[in-house]
Amino acid sequence: MVTFLEKQRIPRHYAKKKEVSTSLGHGYRPRIGAPHTRTAKIAFMYFSQLVILAIIQGAAELLPVSSSAHVIVAQHLMGLDPGAPEMTLLLVMLHTGTMGAVIVYFWPRWRRLLAYGSRPFFTAVFLATACTGVVGLGLKVLIEKILLERMLGYSHGEVEQLFRNLPLIGVALGTVGILILVAARHQSSEASFASLREMRFLVKNSSAILIGLVQGFCLPFRGFSRSGATISTALMRGLSRDLAEDFSFALALLLTPPAVGLELLRFLHAQTAHAAGTMAEGAMAGWLFLGVAGMVLSFGAGVFALIGLSKVLDRGHWQWFGYYCLIASGFVLLGPAFGLL
Repeated sequence: MVTFLEKQRIPRHYAKKKEVSTSLGHGYRPRIGAPHTRTAKIAFMYFSQLVILAIIQGAAELLPVSSSAHVIVAQHLMGLDPGAPEMTLLLVMLHTGTMGAVIVYFWPRWRRLLAYGSRPFFTAVFLATACTGVVGLGLKVLIEKILLERMLGYSHGEVEQLFRNLPLIGVALGTVGILILVAARHQSSEASFASLREMRFLVKNSSAILIGLVQGFCLPFRGFSRSGATISTALMRGLSRDLAEDFSFALALLLTPPAVGLELLRFLHAQTAHAAGTMAEGAMAGWLFLGVAGMVLSFGAGVFALIGLSKVLDRGHWQWFGYYCLIASGFVLLGPAFGLL
């Protein structure tokens, strides 16, 4: 019987008849001999991939450079399928690890906001999240039911199918890069010196609604960095650098649990539908184990990324991330033409 880990690392030259479908999109026919040694090697290679993805996710998630785009490109380079249910579940669990880093890092600042009276700040957070939900669900229906199923003829459209589209990711990276550069020119120096007591009143309802709407457009389009777009929008609305950072990651904290729930539900549906394929017996426990291990790794990388982000914001070098996103956009768009992706 082919083990769970053997089914996840599939060399391309194994694609023959009677293939077993996997998240890699290639077939697999087990070899005879030395099964335990082979499984150990496969387990080591796959765990090493997880370590790489977790570090990329943890470091990039909390920087405005689109962690999901970096992870998807890394998955392409490793031969993985970014749109497979187990891959998107793993990505969301890595997001969860970075959200743990957000709580640890921002809690002292949020606690001070609570001490000074936090109702205006957290009311704005919930208002923005509601707007994100409306836009996100609307785009999900539009993309899945109209674009993918009616216009492109997919039998079952899923937003995750867009994650395989590298040109779309490249365009999204370029778009958020331009937005970051524009925001860097509109930072409010006056707001940066606002006292903590005044800061909590600076997120007006109109600003919260706009930030929430922008965040909603980030959900289906990998490459359109959520933190980059929301912090940039906040800066252009006159929020201080610290408050823009606090507000953006408070939004992320509310957004992560439903995202994890949706991807877990999608994974369970895929397990039921493909019990004989990628979701073989024991796959659920195996992927959850990998996800938990990835969460721990992405948590550590996330803490270091937040420290770096705060230093860059404090020094007024927000535009650095914009230049980086434009360079990354060029790589994603031109990489396939040169055989790099």
